[in-house]
Amino acid sequence: MGDVKGFMKYDRQDFKKESVADRVKHWKEFTKFLPEKEIKEQGARCMDCGVPFCQSGCPIGNIIPDWNDLVYRDRWQEAIERLHKTNNFPEFTGRVCPAPCENSCVLSINQPAVTIKNIEVSIVERAYDEGWIKPQPPKQRTGKKVAVIGSGPAGLACADQLNKKGHKVTVYEKNEVVGGLLTLGIPDFKLEKWVVERRVKLMHQEGVNFKTGVNVGVDVNATELKDKYDAIVLCGGAEDARDLPIPGRELEGVYQAMHFLPQQNRRGALNLHVDPKESVIAKGKKVVVLGGGDTGSDCVGTSNRQGAVSVKQFELMAVPPEKRSADNPWPNWALIFRTSTSHEEGCERDYGILTKKMSGENGKLKKLHCVRLEFGPKDPATGRSPMKEIAGSDFEVECDLLLLAMGFMGPVKKGLIEQLDVEIDARGNVKADANKMTSIPGVFTAGDMTRGQSLVVWAIHEGRVAAEGVHRFLLKDSALQK
Repeated sequence: MGDVKGFMKYDRQDFKKESVADRVKHWKEFTKFLPEKEIKEQGARCMDCGVPFCQSGCPIGNIIPDWNDLVYRDRWQEAIERLHKTNNFPEFTGRVCPAPCENSCVLSINQPAVTIKNIEVSIVERAYDEGWIKPQPPKQRTGKKVAVIGSGPAGLACADQLNKKGHKVTVYEKNEVVGGLLTLGIPDFKLEKWVVERRVKLMHQEGVNFKTGVNVGVDVNATELKDKYDAIVLCGGAEDARDLPIPGRELEGVYQAMHFLPQQNRRGALNLHVDPKESVIAKGKKVVVLGGGDTGSDCVGTSNRQGAVSVKQFELMAVPPEKRSADNPWPNWALIFRTSTSHEEGCERDYGILTKKMSGENGKLKKLHCVRLEFGPKDPATGRSPMKEIAGSDFEVECDLLLLAMGFMGPVKKGLIEQLDVEIDARGNVKADANKMTSIPGVFTAGDMTRGQSLVVWAIHEGRVAAEGVHRFLLKDSALQK
């Protein structure tokens, strides 16, 4: 490392954020990058630790110490080259990844971790500004055609890798815009959509073909594509949202988070149509979000910006500890209490809450009826803590907008999956082998569709692995042997 004592000389400096009062008035990103000098100092905090556990914590195996050191040495162009070797889209992960690498940073054993995520996004934005990221179409084509169904991070990563190999790739997207959850799921204040559009434009210039507004399995029979292409990759995500089948579920005012969030993205910079009959806005509403994950947090930030009267977030599980517990040691992901930027903006959070029923007037939601839970010792066999209702702890909450952010049950089976008749695993996801090929030869899968609901960085990893599997499958043609 360039400065072996950097971790002792410099404190962790995070990006600056706009004040809550200012940022809730708009939908743009609200973090401000650090000056170059300070980013270089943050790079100097990366230790000569011998075994860089950050790389094992990163699902795509980013060579993190290398580009931290290159930034410190002011060798930014080499840094983006090193970063792109493992990560197709550092401008996405540098904004929305929860940074498991930082949880695994050796420095984080007893000090604040290196600001890996901030250094990453600083590198890629510097590279765009300097013009170092340019279209690089493959020098020759293989003559093989691949269809990628779904344009989220898994589909984009897979398409990007296959295109680099010289295969002709067509990406099918059911919505009007490319990007999947990057574009229509993650709020603008976390990821502005021009960031996605910039990368998609670059991929198009490199030869990737995008077909939007085509819902494979509905508009086009999936078997037709199988006959038309040499390989197909299913990257449709895990869109079967977990529901809440309790009394009152039919009341007006109860919606899935992924009904609510995409609408706001459509209204924003994308300027896309939202059906007035389906429109859901939190303005003037008493909002309750069920589910304590990232999707729930996004609902909180969106509701506050829309002008909700109040926002509450309930989680079924017990409140996490402030610090790692004995059975959650470094370098594993720290299961601790976290406060997102959306929580900072105003939200009453509560844990160990079970919603028993909903009630309303004239067909509209008015109240939630809940009970508190207590948790027993963790079962060594399952790792789970048994829960039971606390007698006499029943309570009611006024609510006229309930957003369900309780996770997903896997991919939607009707249409695409039914038509291809691919095998499903025990968890309800598309079953795949180590090369990401399904039970049908020539049909591959990647991302949440096979992994289950997960992170953007895992989706990129899955897409890259699937692309390599497709490439090996196509190499069976002797004309492609190198």
